Amino acid sequence: MARIPAQPAAVPVPRIDNVTPSAALPLGEVELAGTNLGPHSFGPPAVLVDGEPAHILMSRPTRLMFRVPENVSSGLIEVRSPAGAGNIVPIRIARQLGDGLHPVTNPAVSRSGMIYATISGQRGKQTPVSIMRISPDGRGTPFVTGILNATGLAFSPDGDLYVTSRAEGNVYRIDPAGEFTVYAEGMGVATGAAFDAEGNLFVGDRSGTIFKINPQRQIFVHATLEPSVAAYHLAVNTAGTLFVTGPTLSSNEAIWAIEPNGDTRAWYRGLGRPQGMALSRAGDLYVAACLHGQRGVVRITPGGKASLALAGPNLVGIAFSPLGSAVLATHEAVHEVDLGVEGLELF
Repeated sequence: MARIPAQPAAVPVPRIDNVTPSAALPLGEVELAGTNLGPHSFGPPAVLVDGEPAHILMSRPTRLMFRVPENVSSGLIEVRSPAGAGNIVPIRIARQLGDGLHPVTNPAVSRSGMIYATISGQRGKQTPVSIMRISPDGRGTPFVTGILNATGLAFSPDGDLYVTSRAEGNVYRIDPAGEFTVYAEGMGVATGAAFDAEGNLFVGDRSGTIFKINPQRQIFVHATLEPSVAAYHLAVNTAGTLFVTGPTLSSNEAIWAIEPNGDTRAWYRGLGRPQGMALSRAGDLYVAACLHGQRGVVRITPGGKASLALAGPNLVGIAFSPLGSAVLATHEAVHEVDLGVEGLELF
C-alpha cells in the first residue's frame, strides 16, 4: 500500500500586539510582542519598517527584536511569513534635523523653537564653528565662533543663551547676534549647565564639583560628587531640585538629586552610562541612557519606575521644544520626534 506523504503544517500568520518602545531613532533596537513571530522551519519571519527590511536580532514565537533600518523616515512595522503578512502597527521614527555636529550634552531650545547645538571638538582643539542654530524645519546656520570646546548649553529666565567651555573652565553669555562675553571663570572642566527659576546657574565640573552662580555672579560650591569620565549633565525641576548624571566606569550608574540646600542623594540607580536629561511637565525625567541592555531615552517617573521611551544608539542629550516635540542629540547629529510629552517650563 502506497504511503501518502505527510503534508507540511500550515504556517500561521504573525500578529503584533505591542511595540516597545513606541519611538526610535534609525538603528534603534525595538521589541515586538505578539503571536506566531517565529522562528519556523524556514527561519525567522521578515520585518519591514517603512517598506525597508530590518535586521532581526532575536525571534521567538511571542517575541521578536529587530534593528530599525538606517534610512527610514516613517514608522509602519510589518511582519511577514510564508503564510502572509500580519497586521501593521505604527512606531514614531525620529527625523534628522542637522548633522556634522559634535554635541556632548543636551541641545538647547529657545522659546520660539530654535535649536542650538555645539560642535565641541577634541579637548584643546578649536573648531571653525562653536554653536550651530537650527530652525524647526532643519535649516542650520553657524551662530557662534571662537569658543574653545563649547559644551553645556542653557537658557536663562531672561532668555539669554549660556555655554560652558570645558577646556577653559569659563561660562559665556551669548547675545542674539552670536557675540559672547565671559560670565564666570574658574569652573574646572565645565560641562553641563542648567538654570533654576530664580536665575541661579548650575555648572558641573566633571572632576567632582557642582558650582552654583547666583544672579549677582557670586560663585558657590553647591555639591561634590564622584568624578565623571565624560561629563556632568544637569536638569532642574520646579522645586529647585537639581538632577545630575555623570558617567563613570560603573554599569550601575545613579542619577543624583541635589536639593536647594545642597543635600545630595542617589535618586535612581540602575542605568548604564546616563547622560543628558530633560523633565516633563508631569514630573517624569527623561535621560539618554542604557536600561537593561537597551540604549535610548529612559523615562523615570517620580516614583522611580523606569521604562524605555525611545530606542536609539549614541544619544548624549534631550530637550523638549515648546513646539511640542523632543529634540535628541547624538554624537554628530540632532533629531526631532514627537513623544507625546509636554516639556517642563521653569520660566
